[in-house]
Amino acid sequence: MTTISVPYHLDEQLEDFAAGVTVDRTVTTELPSEDPWRRMAVLYEQVARAVAGSEAVPVVVSGDCTTSLGVLAGLQRGDGEIGIVWLDAHADFHTEDTTTSGYLGGMPLALAVGVGTLTLPTALGLRPVPESQVLLVDARDTDPGERDLLAKSSVRRTAVDSLHPDDLPPGRLYLHLDLDVCSPEQVPDLLYPTAGGPGVEAVLAAVARVIGTGRVAAVGLALTWRHDLSTTEHRVLVERFVSACGHPRGGGSRSENGGV
Repeated sequence: MTTISVPYHLDEQLEDFAAGVTVDRTVTTELPSEDPWRRMAVLYEQVARAVAGSEAVPVVVSGDCTTSLGVLAGLQRGDGEIGIVWLDAHADFHTEDTTTSGYLGGMPLALAVGVGTLTLPTALGLRPVPESQVLLVDARDTDPGERDLLAKSSVRRTAVDSLHPDDLPPGRLYLHLDLDVCSPEQVPDLLYPTAGGPGVEAVLAAVARVIGTGRVAAVGLALTWRHDLSTTEHRVLVERFVSACGHPRGGGSRSENGGV
């Protein structure tokens, strides 16, 4: 595997972002003075190119979940369709019509299946992933608008402990993991902590079951905590999850200024 760092939260570069593992490539770029969707389109085009050009399975480490759209666009530039396994405390299935907060980071899974304002997916050339090819895992914190959209969709749902290889979409898989899926008692300083949830060991075991199929084409790892408060505990968590995806351990970076 190869590790790609995208040190951003939405269209904001995170100066304090620390991937916590050896980084093979860092994606940074100058963003235009436009609306956030178009700024993210410029950034995620670079992510898509990095993923499409990777000779090994990429593990993309970033500060949010919207980076997944760049990863998916890159995977679609390869062979065949892609299924999604999405582990998250939240469904990320809002649209601009359903959100009450206006938070764009609550929309990426909906955008991935072609639901909502498609400015960003269109700019990336991202084809909607069929809803039946999506498995949403945990998502214990959903809003009414999301629940309505999910109820009308073909997206399947399960719990972390119930995640089984037989339940996965067929073919190549994108494994998306927002570490806030873990209990906030075990992951400090989350931006949007959600009470309850599985422990770190249970999530690691679920990741291992998915990776064990040999069908994972890319992994997205969203470090959704305050990076100005990052601790050794955070770095150890990242190292454990990246290692579970098959990447060697390490703490340095071979691409400190390796923008593409």
